[in-house]
Amino acid sequence: MSAGPARVLAALRRAGDRPLTGVDLSRAHGVSRTQVWKDVETLRARGYRIEASAGDGYRLLGAPDRLYPDEIEAGLETRWLGRSLHYLDETDSTNRVAAELAREGAPHGAAVIAEGQTAGRGRLGRRFHSPPYENLYVSIVLRPTLSVAQAPAWILASAVGVADAVAAGLGRDDAVEIKWPNDVLIDGLKAAGILMELGAEATQVAWMVLGIGVNLNVDPAGFPEEFRARATSLADRRGERVDRAAFTRALFGHLESVLDSCAKQGFRGIIPRFEARFHMRDRRVSLREVDGAVHEGRVLGIDPDGALLLEVKGTARRFLAGDVTLSGSES
Repeated sequence: MSAGPARVLAALRRAGDRPLTGVDLSRAHGVSRTQVWKDVETLRARGYRIEASAGDGYRLLGAPDRLYPDEIEAGLETRWLGRSLHYLDETDSTNRVAAELAREGAPHGAAVIAEGQTAGRGRLGRRFHSPPYENLYVSIVLRPTLSVAQAPAWILASAVGVADAVAAGLGRDDAVEIKWPNDVLIDGLKAAGILMELGAEATQVAWMVLGIGVNLNVDPAGFPEEFRARATSLADRRGERVDRAAFTRALFGHLESVLDSCAKQGFRGIIPRFEARFHMRDRRVSLREVDGAVHEGRVLGIDPDGALLLEVKGTARRFLAGDVTLSGSES
């Protein structure tokens, strides 16, 4: 949004129920009343409900259900996460756009948000269902100081932040769990997925892109058939629509907190929080590695570096990556 409409919007937000006249706004910003009117019309065209009364002035009655930077920045309390926002109405993949920005020097915490994706991706190249104007699709550029070997644990730490945000939005902490390594479940159904990609210089991480998709307001009945029985949305589980901008602000806050802790203490400092949401211990699972090898076994737990410990044919084995299916389900 250009500076003029953004200034008018900020002024109307601060005024609350108190109307501001065109004279008030023109004097405050050093522009003509005609320019104020044009700025108000620009805001209306973007979906803002602005009342205009002769003699009283302008008053903001409502904001559109859009993830505009102005909506997210209003009330955002983070220090670095989301302070540089790139908004797209539609793109193929926010991760692709964020990776390009990372290679061009985008700062730590820069975020790409899209209302819809035409080629959203999950782990192992799977399609991520991305209907427009219903959910949250965001990719965040991270520039931590760590080795490539330490990177996998950051996806687990990120899952803690996403799970905490989902639990807060749901209002039912015990219903939310993490399925290693990158899914957040509500009542056993997938509500969010995480995808991490990185660029490296020798053995050190140059940048990482943390892609997050959260099902907020989508109706599960509209999911593709292959997802319908094992996915849900936050709105479906809590029985009312979610304020997407407010959820995004909350998510950024939870993520910044957990990633700051991970940067200072390593994943060891996050393990208690991860374990509290990790309900896979002692469960039978099937793990498929990237090369296609499949291993059946019982989950023993998580190593300090984030590896999944699996008892396979009586022997404890470590896996840093893989796709897990819980026995007796398709989760």
